[in-house]
Amino acid sequence: MRNDTIRTSPQRYARLGGALYLVVIAFGAYAEGFVRDRLIVPGDLASTAHNIVGSQGTWHLAVACDLIVPVLGVAGAWVSYVLLRPVSRLLILLDVFFTLMSLAIESVSKVFLFLVLPILTSRSYADAFQPQQLEGLAGLAIRSHDITFNITLIFFGVSCILEGYLLYKSGYFPKFIGIMMQLAGVSYLVSCFAIFFVPRVASAIAPEAQLLAFIGELSYCLWLLIKGVNVAKWNERVNVQ
Repeated sequence: MRNDTIRTSPQRYARLGGALYLVVIAFGAYAEGFVRDRLIVPGDLASTAHNIVGSQGTWHLAVACDLIVPVLGVAGAWVSYVLLRPVSRLLILLDVFFTLMSLAIESVSKVFLFLVLPILTSRSYADAFQPQQLEGLAGLAIRSHDITFNITLIFFGVSCILEGYLLYKSGYFPKFIGIMMQLAGVSYLVSCFAIFFVPRVASAIAPEAQLLAFIGELSYCLWLLIKGVNVAKWNERVNVQ
């Protein structure tokens, strides 16, 4: 990619980044908020197993969406590097490393979701375990996914804080977008560590923390799509390098 292309078309990358981010948000919201929240009944393994077996197509679609998210996330990390490299090459590289680490862990977490249906529907498992044991194994796979995904969000939270700082310092993005992304990152870190070590606190702050993180990420996504980069200030920043 030539430097003169980057200089003259930052809006192209901003729109691409916004589109990727929007698809990631939509796919993640569908898989987690619509499918798993509807099928998984907390504390009731039998009902959860019944719901998943009765909605196998929906479950498969949700897992497919989950797999697409990290693929798009890699492209999104590349766009972030292009857009924020003029601010600090070292910090944006650190941001990208944290992002890629989070995406790698997220990809591994989906292995547990792939185990759920085979455990509940495979004849070989049915011959080896009692129904209640199968429900317990499926529940353990789901729980393992949740733990691994929360580790994902710890790395992603650090990435959001770094990216928010770069947005704040850029001059070609509004400062409030940077602040919102930093707040999103802090929300992820606080809520995930609370889930691991102080579950009662996690339950109390979960709705607010999730909402703050969602608003922060959506604000950045929509800004990229609708407004993009302040090209004049972008050129000022690039030309002083």
